[in-house]
Amino acid sequence: MPVAPSPGPDVPPPGPEQSAAGLRAGTDTRLPRLLEAMRTVGRGLELHSTLERICETAAALTGARYAAIGVVDEHGDGLADFVHQGVDEATARRIGRLPAGHGGLLGALIRDPEPVRLGDLTADPRSWGIPAHHPPMRTFLGLPIRVQGEVFGNLYLTEKHGGEPFDDEDLDMVRVLATEAGIAVGNARLYEAAQQRERWIDGSVAVTTALLSGGDADDALQVVAEQARRLSGAAAGIVLLPADRGGLEIVAVAADRPSGLLGTVVPPESEVVAELLAGQPVFTDDAATDGRMPTGLARRFGPAMMLPLHSEGRVLGSLVMPRSPGEHAFTEAERTLAVQFAAQAALALMMAEAQRDRERLAVFEDRDRIARDLHDLVIQRLFATGMLLENAQRGSVVPEVRDGVAKAVGELDITIQEIRSAIFALQQGPAEVPSGLRTRVLREISMAAVPLGFRPSHRLVGPVDTLVGELTGKNLVAALREALSNAFRHAGASRIDVVVDATVTLPDGRPGVRLSVADDGVGIPEGGRRSGLSNLKRRAESLGGDSSHGPGLGENGGGTTVVWQAPH
Repeated sequence: MPVAPSPGPDVPPPGPEQSAAGLRAGTDTRLPRLLEAMRTVGRGLELHSTLERICETAAALTGARYAAIGVVDEHGDGLADFVHQGVDEATARRIGRLPAGHGGLLGALIRDPEPVRLGDLTADPRSWGIPAHHPPMRTFLGLPIRVQGEVFGNLYLTEKHGGEPFDDEDLDMVRVLATEAGIAVGNARLYEAAQQRERWIDGSVAVTTALLSGGDADDALQVVAEQARRLSGAAAGIVLLPADRGGLEIVAVAADRPSGLLGTVVPPESEVVAELLAGQPVFTDDAATDGRMPTGLARRFGPAMMLPLHSEGRVLGSLVMPRSPGEHAFTEAERTLAVQFAAQAALALMMAEAQRDRERLAVFEDRDRIARDLHDLVIQRLFATGMLLENAQRGSVVPEVRDGVAKAVGELDITIQEIRSAIFALQQGPAEVPSGLRTRVLREISMAAVPLGFRPSHRLVGPVDTLVGELTGKNLVAALREALSNAFRHAGASRIDVVVDATVTLPDGRPGVRLSVADDGVGIPEGGRRSGLSNLKRRAESLGGDSSHGPGLGENGGGTTVVWQAPH
């Protein structure tokens, strides 16, 4: 029943004596049904199904054809939910959107939550705004449902069988039922709140585990985005981190259509960026019309939560959870849980950062130790070996032996110089200037050669360093690492070919880069795990590209070829 009709002459609520007398008059015939109805209403703890049971029970108890419950929103000026009984799905679809409760009879009952009984609601001046295709309704009974003294919503009953108006006995019975319904709703809300808190806690644990697992940082941030979207019921989960040139950059997106979002930078002059970097959460009921929002991103969303990821006075980034246009705004409980989730995610980010710093320090210390060992042990032994060879050279009278020893001493001198260069590089630490894409691709191939036992062949087409942007290049290297890792762990390959082509044209006509990794291994078994392939596809789609796989290099197409492509 998408819209409840409007009242005629209001009936003042009966006093306790009148209510009790009316209830006693119908005790013989209706009390067993009322007791059964109260027992039915209190069964179960899921809120929506509890509301449906209340509607069904109230309709059966009073002989009403239609029943509905309008749940009042947090602001008390509209409806957050509307559960109805008696209107079939086809009619409900023709009627369209459920009522908002801002006007008409529903709005009047929200503003003045007192029982209303009407013989002909169409004659009441408050009865307006009834949509087309709405079934005809005349008799009406409405009264509030209170939970712990606060109005939770209103129960509406219309069209009593036989066309008779609702009488005092109906009102008395429904009043008792509404009291029991308030208790049932209160229990259901407590249960739902506990379940909701448990889900958010589980999500926080998943995020902390992902961030501290030591895996790829981008994948861990993607877990944050996915958990935020799932827990909040949002259309997307978006993680932003400070950009190099100011503002906030989108680094992880969980959405049905993430294309075009990843890599977007919200400029520092944006009002919302200033609030987030100051550690202030931002809530809006409609991002598309909020003047603080960047219009390019906000126009596709409705209600949104934008929460700073801050811990110990430091803002690490932001977490955004927007809903689709027209959906209901986030409740206070949802906002509180989301803020707690963001705080936990920020703490996990800081712990992960500290863990990476410790690991980096351990690497530097190890490099220092290796450099000392090379200098104190290896070079000294090489010097001693060289001196022994020189003594042998002087004591030999055979020209061939003297020449061979002299050549060996020369090779030792070159080796000592190379080791000294390696020692210097180890002591200097990693270069500050980031490597080009070509260098990073070759580095991944060289690193994969150790566990594989052979070096994959490679071919780079076009000026990959100049054509491919930093964001796409970063994700391409991660995709290459994933593909080579899958080939090593699962394929059992003896040959791998890697091709990076920066001159391709994507199916939509845009210039792009394509990565192909082909092997002659065992291929992808039916029913086998495909989490790695899913990661590759997600990375590509977030950039507006795609990923696929097909036959490999082995006989009769044995093995696997993974193709990953994205715009420059």
